Amino acid sequence: MAEPREDSNFLPLASESQDLTVLPDTTVLVPGWTDLATALRKRAPDEQEPLPAEHVLVVYAGTFLGRVFPLKPGINVIGRSPGVDLPLVDEEVSRTHAWVTLTRGPAGTEVMLEDQDSTNGTFLNDQAIHGPVLLSPGDRISLGNHVLKLVAMDPLERSFYAVLLDQSTRDPLTGLNNRRSTLEELQSRFELSKRHNRALAVIMCDLDFFKQINDTLGHGAGDQVLQEFGLRVKNGLRTSDMAGRIGGEEFLLVLPETDLEGAMLLAERLRAATGGVPFDLASNNSIQVTCSLGVAQRGADDRDGGALLARADGALYTAKRAGRNQVVAARP
Repeated sequence: MAEPREDSNFLPLASESQDLTVLPDTTVLVPGWTDLATALRKRAPDEQEPLPAEHVLVVYAGTFLGRVFPLKPGINVIGRSPGVDLPLVDEEVSRTHAWVTLTRGPAGTEVMLEDQDSTNGTFLNDQAIHGPVLLSPGDRISLGNHVLKLVAMDPLERSFYAVLLDQSTRDPLTGLNNRRSTLEELQSRFELSKRHNRALAVIMCDLDFFKQINDTLGHGAGDQVLQEFGLRVKNGLRTSDMAGRIGGEEFLLVLPETDLEGAMLLAERLRAATGGVPFDLASNNSIQVTCSLGVAQRGADDRDGGALLARADGALYTAKRAGRNQVVAARP
């Protein structure tokens, strides 16, 4: 059985409230620094006071290569289950694999690692651990095919890592995943779903009559529509969900632990959020935009992620031919 989705309500966000092209959500710049270039300038020795260190886990090997996971005070859960603090999509990682506990006190910051009876074990510097162990900056944690390194970095360093990751995996216009990283993630999650017989669904989405927006209002207006649509997509996703832009106005949502019913519900919410609230443009114009969506759940006959994607794409074009602005489910 798929776990119940805990979807956020789709509440449209004003596009001017976020800059999607600068840094991903995990990045925290020093107050007053608006971009990395400003941060670098402020690092001149005669201008900059020492920056406080923050403990993070950097992925050195695995699906999320280069990603930085900040550690919050208290327990940070690592695993492949939806909703964990540090999600790792890996068939060798247990649903709740390990805990990393961060404690701050008068003597400084203490970071502990503890395996949670995982199937394949947790390794610290290539040695299996049994019971809680104390971590030091530079230590390597191995879980399945992932290797994470504990690093104490200042905000500038964290911003640098975030920019590198952003440039390699993000679509610069919408802030969603780019085509390559989206399709790689789809295949990775497909293999995990098939091996463990867990539910997996995808949603293909296409903005209706998008060419007319570019032709009548200009490509600048089209870009603003894509940016705002990206925000509305992200606003309805769980931490474990993933969304990417795979074409000009085509988007793919990958939903682990979600059956067809749950995916249809999410797709309908996205359709309503798109068509129900006008898109405000910088030119003070307000336009109505709709979208068509095709939904598919992984089936026994799907040989890979591409086959699942093809079924969702077929359902999408059924929705387009039927009049657009609707959700259609793919047949098994």
